[in-house]
Amino acid sequence: MDVMPLLLLVAGSAGVAGLARRTPVPAPLLLVAAGLGAAYIPGIPDYTLDPHIVLPLLLPPLLHTAALDSSYLDLRANLRPVALLSFGYVLFATLVVGYVAYLVIPDLPLTAALVLGAVVAPPDAVAATAIARRLGLPHRITTILQGESLVNDATAITAYKVALAAALGAGATWGDGIRQFAVASLGGIGIGVVLMVPLHWLRCRLRESALLENTLSLLIPFTAYAAAEQVGASGVLAVVVVGLYLGHRSWQVDFGTRLQEGAVWKMVSFVLESAVFALIGLQLPVVLRGLGEFSTAQALGYAAVLFAVVVLARFVWVFPATYLPRFLSARIRAREPDTNWTAPVVVGWAGMRGVVSLAIAFSIPPVVHGGGSFPSRNLVLFLTFTTVIGTLVIQGLTLPPLIRALKLPGRDAQAETLAEAQAQSEASRAAEARLDELLQDERNALPGPLSDRLRTVMERRRDSVWERLGAVNAVTGESADETYRRLAREMIDVERRVFVELRDARRIDDEMMRTLLRRLDLEEAAAYRESAT
Repeated sequence: MDVMPLLLLVAGSAGVAGLARRTPVPAPLLLVAAGLGAAYIPGIPDYTLDPHIVLPLLLPPLLHTAALDSSYLDLRANLRPVALLSFGYVLFATLVVGYVAYLVIPDLPLTAALVLGAVVAPPDAVAATAIARRLGLPHRITTILQGESLVNDATAITAYKVALAAALGAGATWGDGIRQFAVASLGGIGIGVVLMVPLHWLRCRLRESALLENTLSLLIPFTAYAAAEQVGASGVLAVVVVGLYLGHRSWQVDFGTRLQEGAVWKMVSFVLESAVFALIGLQLPVVLRGLGEFSTAQALGYAAVLFAVVVLARFVWVFPATYLPRFLSARIRAREPDTNWTAPVVVGWAGMRGVVSLAIAFSIPPVVHGGGSFPSRNLVLFLTFTTVIGTLVIQGLTLPPLIRALKLPGRDAQAETLAEAQAQSEASRAAEARLDELLQDERNALPGPLSDRLRTVMERRRDSVWERLGAVNAVTGESADETYRRLAREMIDVERRVFVELRDARRIDDEMMRTLLRRLDLEEAAAYRESAT
């Protein structure tokens, strides 16, 4: 197996993603553009998107990472809008897009058109949530977009399987479709529920080895996905359920494991997301070569119509889904905050498609039952590609200025810091009471300086959050807490250089130097993490 194309893809996409951090352009959009440009550079190999790799090998870790970082409580509080988008909207878009494609494209059977509808139905909210966080969108909108992206792939994949069975002539009926959808959905959730508790129990029992625990963490999404798919259930839902539970219970895991796991999954997510968006752009030559009997002008005309339908269908669904439940239910009106028209506009425009749509499209078999070819398969691939690129580029580039123009209320950083300070004060008071209780026991006797040090560290942790609310240094623009941590890191840098000099002078060996440096690294990491909050 030639690994050079894979290394080129990973290295190139990581480099572009790193460059994107220095530009105002979101990384997914720059990666897609780079992929489109690189597709025609002489010497660049063809990268054909293999659904047998993307769906079982790339999708589970990306979903697992997103689920770990999501809030189970926030998703539960917004279950209705998330469900209306991730289930209701995907099925609605499948039917609307499929029927319009059936009317517009000559000789395209309705079953094949519904396959196309299912393929382009699920938005990929990675780019949308990245933009939402960067611009400080209200927390509820970000939660809804993130929750939609966790579940909608399962709906789309199941709808695709049902439509494909009909298109292939497998004799599927509406009853079969509903039954298959119920089995996939309930089965995926059930598999996730069955696996989540023993997996968490196992993680908590591996406290002595963070290395083993992180190895298990890397295997978990693939295990959940494979177990569900093996019995005909939704692997996507199984991964999401397990990830949400493990993220909700992560506080019960050893601190060393949490630190390592956070770093590992950030790296995995960065590499996979970068490669995935670059792969989208690199598909252009493969898709264009397969157009066959359709001229470029014809295909682009169909693509423009399909893009317009995809965009309009989301607005047609989002506005009634936002206001109709409030109109019908006094309980919803009393429980949920009022929403003006700007929030549904942002949610409606944040319907960018991604790699899952392309992966599903490439999994369409070229031959149906009886030996005939799948109707207009190459055109379906092209329309999927143009829809993904169109939504990523047009909606992705215009979403930030749209958000700024609508002047949505952003997050209240001052209120969040105040809530953090109050929580830290409450925790510090409980810790101080516990310390007093422990020091009364003779087994816990400590010299005065050491017990004072415990109190000083606790007080420093409590006061640091309040200091972020305080005055700002007129010269540096820093709060007292930021200045403290900057000076602490300067001192750590000096200690680190001294350890290296002692090692070079042979006064300590390398093993001792690494032990001393690790202690400094942990202190610096703690200072960095607290100052970044």
